[in-house]
This record gives sequence, C-alpha cells and structure tokens, in this order.
Amino acid sequence: MPTPRILMCPPDYFGIEYEINPWMNVAVDADHALANSQWRGLHDLLVDSGATIELMAPVKGLPDLVFTANAGLIYQDRVLLSRFHHTQRQGETPHDRAWFEAAGFEVVDDPQVSAGAFEGAGDALFCGDTLLAGYRQRSDALFHQAIGALLGVRVLPVELVDARYYHLDTCFCPLAPDEAVWFPAAFDRYGQEAIAAAVPKLISVERGEAQRFACNAVVVGRRVVTNTGCPKLHAELARRGYEPHETPLDEFVKAGGSAKCLTLRLDGEEAAGWRAPPSAAP
Repeated sequence: MPTPRILMCPPDYFGIEYEINPWMNVAVDADHALANSQWRGLHDLLVDSGATIELMAPVKGLPDLVFTANAGLIYQDRVLLSRFHHTQRQGETPHDRAWFEAAGFEVVDDPQVSAGAFEGAGDALFCGDTLLAGYRQRSDALFHQAIGALLGVRVLPVELVDARYYHLDTCFCPLAPDEAVWFPAAFDRYGQEAIAAAVPKLISVERGEAQRFACNAVVVGRRVVTNTGCPKLHAELARRGYEPHETPLDEFVKAGGSAKCLTLRLDGEEAAGWRAPPSAAP
C-alpha cells in the first residue's frame, strides 16, 4: 500500500471569529495554546499511523483554513476547488489554489462546475465507486451532479437536514468500499434509504457520540482516528477488526470540526476506493 499523503494546516491563526454553524459562539473562543497542542497530537498520531503530512501555511484572518478537508475534492492528480457558501471562508480559495498548483495538481476550472456552492471533501466522499454528496447546508446538489459528469463517476446526493451536521463528513465516514460509519438522523428519509442501499455494512453512532464528532474520523488503512468520547463506536470498530484511536480535539469542535475536517487525503481515500479504472481516466 502506498504511503498515505495528508494535507494539514497549523492552527496559528485559528479561533472563533464568526458564527456560520451552530457549534460556533464568538463569546467562547478557542484556547490557542491548547488548540496547537491538540492539532500536534493529531498530526503526530497520523505520522505514527504511517502517513506523510504535507503542510499548508496558515494565513492571518483565515481562522478556518486549518480545516483542509474543505479545500477541494481530490481525484487522481486533479483537484476541484471549493466554492464556499459563506463569505467568511471565500478568502481561503486563492491560498488553496496556490498550494495545489505548487504541489503539481491540475486545478480543474470547468464551465460545468462554475456555479453554486461546493465545499470539497467536507461534502463529497467516495465509498466504493460511488461519490456520496451532501447538500442543502453548504453545497448544492446541481454542483455535485456536474462533478459526476465531469469525472465520469456515479454521484449519490443525500440531503443533510440538521444544521449541526452541516457537512457530510460530520455524519458519514467511509471505512472500506462496502462499509461506513454514519449518524442516520442527520439525513432525511430518502437519504437514509439511499445510503443503506448503497453501503451494505453501516455502523450507526448514537447521538451523544455523534455530537463528539465520532463520524468525523480519519481512516489510514485499518486505523480509525477520532476525537475523544466515542467509546461505543470504538468498541464496535475493534469488534470488526479496525484499530480505533482517540485524540482530544475539543478546541476544534468549538468551530464545528474534528479529525477529518483537519485533514485532506492528497492521494484520495484508500479505504473509499477512489481510484478510477484506466478506461475512465481522461
């Protein structure tokens, strides 16, 4: 298995400077020293898991740049940049573009995907050969369909109905091509039925652990890294042959993010079967 490559951004300028989701409260700012310590703990745990970490430089005035999962959607050597729904995050895009171009990625600018909102790997996750795509809160369903046509992949749009789970990666985590962790109450009935039909093996998390961002996990091979406070999920993962690990990330939960939000797999999600067959490649 190739060495996983993960993009992270140090939290030098991270803080709660605005409110764009129910977790954020400008009256309850992050503890800067503790946030740095927690970020470093995640970083080091991923390195110990066999990942290579690449870094994006933090930028003053862009506190959420630390959440690299939202920078774009990686597909082979291409990246579709996010088009942020909220103006507070739109300043991140030029920095994301510059990093990807310098790293040798092809940044896709296509008329088919030039309109609407799209928030990258926060709302678009492969499980097997299907791209599950969350919409309503931050991303638009029509944008996801355009991405499907552009990349030649099957897209399954699912509606997110709870503002606390505003990105797909806050309530759904692929573990393998046929297996995922999810919080069903974050989806409407159709979404629940569609996911159940598309993913044969699903691990449901209870509400209390969903609020600890149990689904916002980083998968590196059989190792699954989450925030603390998810003992029931960890027990079930271990029963199924995974290696669950926890690391405290509460300072980032204040902004509505956790382990997955703080990372972007630059090689695609190995567990999610992201690689297209040669005949489908451009």
